Amino acid sequence: MQHRTLGTTGPRVSALGLGAMGMSALYGDADRAESIATLHAALDAGVTLIDTGDFYGMGHNELLINEALRTAPAAARERALTSVKFGALRTVEGGFTGVDGSPEAVKNFAAYSLQRLGTDHIDIYRLARLDPKVPVEETVGAIAELVKAGHVRHVGLSEVNAETIRRAAAVTPIADLQIEYSLISRGIEADILPTVRELGIGVTAYGVLSRGLISGHWSRDRKLAANDFRGMSPRFSGDNLNRNLDLVDALRAVAEAKGVTVAQTAIAWVLSRGEDIVPLIGARRRDRLTEALGALEVTLEPADLAAIEAAIPPGAAAGDRYPTDQMAHLDSER
Repeated sequence: MQHRTLGTTGPRVSALGLGAMGMSALYGDADRAESIATLHAALDAGVTLIDTGDFYGMGHNELLINEALRTAPAAARERALTSVKFGALRTVEGGFTGVDGSPEAVKNFAAYSLQRLGTDHIDIYRLARLDPKVPVEETVGAIAELVKAGHVRHVGLSEVNAETIRRAAAVTPIADLQIEYSLISRGIEADILPTVRELGIGVTAYGVLSRGLISGHWSRDRKLAANDFRGMSPRFSGDNLNRNLDLVDALRAVAEAKGVTVAQTAIAWVLSRGEDIVPLIGARRRDRLTEALGALEVTLEPADLAAIEAAIPPGAAAGDRYPTDQMAHLDSER
């Protein structure tokens, strides 16, 4: 397994991390046994970074990770690092009602996560979405207090803009920014990526396959379950879907010429953007995990990168990455 360091103050982690969200929520029903097996396979392959959120399945995901770690070999368990997002407010029915980044809430959320994960510390802790009612300085200051107390090892950020990053970094060292970054989501390249690099902050990139859209496995006639949020995503809807899959077809030609899969090409592209970027792969099955790990063996030469850029130019994606109401919660889009 290759490794990368998250910024100048963060931990050294596997070059690919595993995002566990889909094992509990938002992508339709998941297979618990296969989820545990996939987590074990990732640990066996040397993946050390496991990313979750306390609101994924309203605690289900953290309990799932707890079970996987408890039943994994001791050496793999000891190498595992947890990255946890918090702050989302939920209803009994599963709806989202806002974000709470107040210092009191930070410590409350952390206490519950530690209990569910069955550990005495969280390796990287971050607010999922900026709370517009609470200055970011107060939120990261509270996480810094948890670091001082030994309950958290590193402070992270999620989906915030360059100004917010600077404000947070002025309060406490920031290990990484978690943000969407892929061939069809390149908004961070203008201001956010230069800012984190200036400040010595790493990037954990989620959505590197755009929730399966650019994996090479999506079809135009695929039917989604009622509990799969991609059914509400602009990029998966109507003409947008057809236009985006045309981009995937162009990428497929590049991948086939190189003898690798579309997914491996897309992941390898994110890996190629810098040693300070760690892609999170959202594999829910062992076969998808194996395919994604194969991206670590893909070397993209300058001619390959030029062909990829020609297949999917910056800004080519059709549709926003979230529905309008959810886009409004993204400080990174302001």
